[in-house]
Amino acid sequence: MKVLVIGGTGTVCAAVVNALRAAGHEPRVMTRSMEKAKQLPDGTESVVADLEHPSTLSPAFHGVEGAFLLATISQTETTQSLAGVEAARAASLERLVYLSVIMPPGSEKIPHFASKVPVEQAVQASGIPWTILRPNNFFQNDLWLRDAITNHGVYPQPIGSRGLNRVDVRDIADAAAHAFTQGVGGIVPLNGPRGLTGDDTARVYSEQLGRAVRYGGDDLDAWARQVSTMFPPWMVGDLRVMYDYFIQNGAHASGRDFAAQEALLGHAPRTFEAFVAELAPAWRK
Repeated sequence: MKVLVIGGTGTVCAAVVNALRAAGHEPRVMTRSMEKAKQLPDGTESVVADLEHPSTLSPAFHGVEGAFLLATISQTETTQSLAGVEAARAASLERLVYLSVIMPPGSEKIPHFASKVPVEQAVQASGIPWTILRPNNFFQNDLWLRDAITNHGVYPQPIGSRGLNRVDVRDIADAAAHAFTQGVGGIVPLNGPRGLTGDDTARVYSEQLGRAVRYGGDDLDAWARQVSTMFPPWMVGDLRVMYDYFIQNGAHASGRDFAAQEALLGHAPRTFEAFVAELAPAWRK
């Protein structure tokens, strides 16, 4: 199956492209600029189009049978994603896989999560056979934290003490590829095998790196000051609401969640310990 991968130069979509190839599919990567297209591995089919400009989408969808839809966090995320769903509907695709987010009770107050609700509804009403993936917090988010962890001995992501069933992006990619292969539909949660607190996470880094790493704590005022030079104010505010939810409630998977996940994924979820073990040799240097 030829599959359009929207957002294909990011961490998740790059993994999806690899998983699609491994499963025998033909990925076509949609990116916003020719410069980003040139950064793709040799032999990767690419097309320049932009969800912000729906008029550019029809050529990108031409000749494909399926689409993997991901819109990066932005103030126009919902509008962009809805444009992607409409373009998929107009192209009469055979399958549509949308990357949403975990939706535990009360999480609708989180802007980053609420932005995906209208898109899920549009996907389900599109008339296209669909799968909605709802992943937990990614292991790979930690790649942005290397300096804090290795140079300062601090794990700074304020995930709290309730625990999150964080997930490996490669499991998300495998699930997406299997959805195109098997035609499995419905809403599928994606989680790691156990809940990880901030202290748990720091402990794993300490063990794997052979040096002391401590959890930076739950002070969201301090966190906001630290990231304000990297993120725009609206994003800091949105993410602060998310982390406050994690601190107060955690984000755990149920037995039913794991059953649905394994039916699609076909293997046990990767562990955080294995993920950090892969990073450790380079990070110790």
